[in-house]
Amino acid sequence: MADKNKPKEPVCGFCGATPSMKKNVPFVPSGCFDGLAICGDCLKRGNLALESFAGKAARPEPKAPLKVPTPAEIKAELDKYVVGQEQAKRVLSVAVHNHYRRIQLQRGGAADAYADVELDKSNVLLLGPTGSGKTLLARTLAKFLDVPFAISDATTLTEAGYVGEDVENILLRLYQAADGDMERTQIGIIYIDELDKISRKSENPSITRDVSGEGVQQALLKILEGTVANVPPQGGRKHPQQECLHIDTTNILFICGGAFVGLDKVISRRCNKQVLGFEEETDPAAANSAEQAAESSPFTLCRPEDLVRYGLIPELVGRLPVFAALEPLSLDELVRVLTEPKNSLIRQYTRMLALEGVELDFTPGALKKLAAECLERGTGARGLRALLEKLMLNVMFDAPSGSGTRKCVIDERAVESGEAKIVSVKRPSARK
Repeated sequence: MADKNKPKEPVCGFCGATPSMKKNVPFVPSGCFDGLAICGDCLKRGNLALESFAGKAARPEPKAPLKVPTPAEIKAELDKYVVGQEQAKRVLSVAVHNHYRRIQLQRGGAADAYADVELDKSNVLLLGPTGSGKTLLARTLAKFLDVPFAISDATTLTEAGYVGEDVENILLRLYQAADGDMERTQIGIIYIDELDKISRKSENPSITRDVSGEGVQQALLKILEGTVANVPPQGGRKHPQQECLHIDTTNILFICGGAFVGLDKVISRRCNKQVLGFEEETDPAAANSAEQAAESSPFTLCRPEDLVRYGLIPELVGRLPVFAALEPLSLDELVRVLTEPKNSLIRQYTRMLALEGVELDFTPGALKKLAAECLERGTGARGLRALLEKLMLNVMFDAPSGSGTRKCVIDERAVESGEAKIVSVKRPSARK
C-alpha cells in the first residue's frame, strides 16, 4: 500500500520528466505551484533561446542599399512616356538624383575632403499650361523609382480647424504608399498638384482669414523645409488624446506643379515695362530675343518676384528654389504624343480593338488633323483623348458585335466628319 505521507516527485512543466527519470539532472521547483518544476535540460534550451534573441536585437538587419539612378537614366525613362519638355525632364532628373545621393551619403557616411559639409534638399516647382505633362512626369517617376510616391491636390487643403483636409494629410498618403513603413516614408517623394489654386487674391497680405489660400501656404512652410509632423493614422481631424504618427519631412522631396493661369501676363508686364523720362540704351538684339522667348514660352522667364505678385507668399517661394517651365505642345509634338509614347492613345485603341479582332490604322493626315483641332481648343494633350473618344465611339460600339477579319482605317475625311467605320476584309481563299 502506497505511503500517503511520502512527498511526490516534482514534474518538469516543459518535458514532463521527474528526478527518477533524469538522474544527475537538477530540478528547480516552482514557487507558485506545488509539485511543478523545470529540469536542467529545459533550462539550457531556454537559455540558448534567450541568447539568440538578444543577439538578433543587438545586431539589427542591415538596410538595403539605396538605388541612386543617374540623371541620364531617369531622363531616359521619362523620354519613353513624355514627349518634349527637355528642360523640365533634365531639371527633374537632377533633382531626384541629388535627393537620393544626399540620403545615400547620410546612410553611408563616406569620408572625403568635404565630409563636414551638410547637403540640403531642393524642392521643385513645375510651371506650365494645362495638358503640358506635369502630372504625367510625376506619375512616370512613381513607376520608375523604388521609393514611396504620393500625389496630392492642393485644392482640397484648408487651414487647420476648418472644413477640408489638413496639410498633414498629404504625408498620410505617402505613409500609406509605403505600406506603413516609416523608414521608407521619410525618404519618399510627394507631388503637390494645383499649387496655383491656393494663391492669395492680391499681392498684399490679407487682413481677413484666408483659410484655403494664404493659410494653406503658411501651413506648408514647415513641412516643405523639414519638421516632425504629427499625422493622424486614419486621417481626418486631430484630437487632443489621439495617438499620431511622427513623420520627419527632412528627407522627403516635394515637387509642386500648377498651370498658373495669368502668370504670363505678370511676366510680360515686367519684361515690357516702360518708364518715364530718358531710358537707358539696351541691345536691340537681346531685347528682341527676350520678347520672342516671352511670347513662345513666358514661364521660362519667371522669377521669384513674379510668383509673389501672382499670389504666393515669399516664404513659400523661397522653399521652392528650383523652377522648371513646361512649354505648350506644338502641332508636331501633339502628333508625336498620339504615336510615340509607350502608352500612347493610338496604341491603347489599337490594343483594345485587337482584342475584338479589328485592325486599326490611322493615316498621317488624320493624325495631323486631330492635332490641329486639339491645338485650336487649347487644352493640351488632354484634349486628344476627348477628340478620340468622340471619333471612336461608333467603332468601339460595333467592334464586339462582329466577327471575322475586320479593319478600321481612319483618314482625314473621317476626322472631319467625325464618323469612323469598320470594314470587313475578305481574305483570298487558298487554291485547291
